[in-house]
Amino acid sequence: MDQVFELFKTNTCPAVTIAVVAFVLGVVVTCILCKLCRPCGKKGDACQRADRQSQRRPQQRNEGKFEKTHPAPADGSIEIYVGNLSYDLTEDQLRKEFEAFGTVNSARIITNRYNGKSKGFGFVHMPNRAEVDAALKALSDKEILGRKLKCNEAKNVG
Repeated sequence: MDQVFELFKTNTCPAVTIAVVAFVLGVVVTCILCKLCRPCGKKGDACQRADRQSQRRPQQRNEGKFEKTHPAPADGSIEIYVGNLSYDLTEDQLRKEFEAFGTVNSARIITNRYNGKSKGFGFVHMPNRAEVDAALKALSDKEILGRKLKCNEAKNVG
């Protein structure tokens, strides 16, 4: 506060002093008005849209739930997660790799829903525990089309 009074005591031009004080007061008044008009801190129409959305329905948050539930296979088979797949690998090739160790109910490569390209992982369903263990032991870290497979039993949540 003393610095403000020093501005008036010095021999500076009174017009400059008045301009600085007016500017500072204008900024303070603008900040106060903005806080009164938009307490959420958003600018323009975004503040009004946020108010309208909060009036429509309360936000539902799934705290601690970042994964979708994935049920166990209905036919009682064991699901195997196969990761680090080559993007050129087909479901038939994946099925043949696992059929060397026993019966395969299904083999599925997960793809991008928009462009249909592989996401680099998939799932294989096998009915027999001994065959699953043999396949996991043999195919983990096996190189297929230039990539080492990562195989383990899928963790079914739910």
